[in-house]
Amino acid sequence: MIYNVRFMMETSTDQEHAGISVVIPAYNEAQAIVEVLDQINGICNAQKIDFEIIVVDDGSTDRTAEVLEAANVRLIRHPENRGYGAAIKTGVLAAQYPWILITDADGTYPIPQIPKLLDGMDHYEMIVGARTGQDVNIPLVRRPAKWVLSKLANFMAQTHIPDLNSGFRIFRKTVFQRFVNLFPSGFSLTTTITLALLCNGYAVRYVPVDYYKRKGSSKIRPIRDTYNFFLLVIRTIMYFDPLRIFAPVALFLLIFGFLFTCFEVYRFQNITTTAAIILFAGLQTGILGLLADLIVKNRT
Repeated sequence: MIYNVRFMMETSTDQEHAGISVVIPAYNEAQAIVEVLDQINGICNAQKIDFEIIVVDDGSTDRTAEVLEAANVRLIRHPENRGYGAAIKTGVLAAQYPWILITDADGTYPIPQIPKLLDGMDHYEMIVGARTGQDVNIPLVRRPAKWVLSKLANFMAQTHIPDLNSGFRIFRKTVFQRFVNLFPSGFSLTTTITLALLCNGYAVRYVPVDYYKRKGSSKIRPIRDTYNFFLLVIRTIMYFDPLRIFAPVALFLLIFGFLFTCFEVYRFQNITTTAAIILFAGLQTGILGLLADLIVKNRT
């Protein structure tokens, strides 16, 4: 199944997709990156499109840079490890083509399925390879947190997001540049760009792809990175649509305060300070939400 998230924003129907820059962040990925590059070259040549491959070596301490020296790629090196998001930003800002395709260097994403992402580029600002295909190998330890995070993001963004943080996607460089100052340096960059585009009415398409077991060791820290992902979802929604955060909190406080007041009047024929504080907190939260929403609307 292909998920289409469509909005009223007009999209370009010109031939901007004549060229694609493939950006690959790499940190200690000597085991798999050569095979990934060979597959990308084969697919892009078969599609007869202009393309370049930019590999950002994010301070690798293995043979990643060494094996890339003989490859036909643009190699950009960070002197030290700065993070997945920082590597993506470096590669995108150095790209010469108007479309950016990102993928990982560990062999987890199905490079032969790149044509799925290329289809429909005239009508979308971003096309995401959602890891919902027939062969998906997401570690069991990461699935519960991923499910909860997805539900939270779906509620906050008010739309169905099949894959919040897939690292296999294609998007317009101009759209990326618009929000580049918001993007973090860690793994949550893909989450941020997803929410940024959805909250601002851009056309996003999801296509199901496979997801394979990685070669080499994972760089994800399950507890710390999951915590950061949750904070990022809330922070990003606050930036673009603060009422999605403030309104439920204010409504909860007002309802709870009202029920608590009714209980006290019935039981003690009196309204205590606690009930008044809860009601006041709900009212104040709602007012703050409205002010924040006005600031956001004025800013955009």
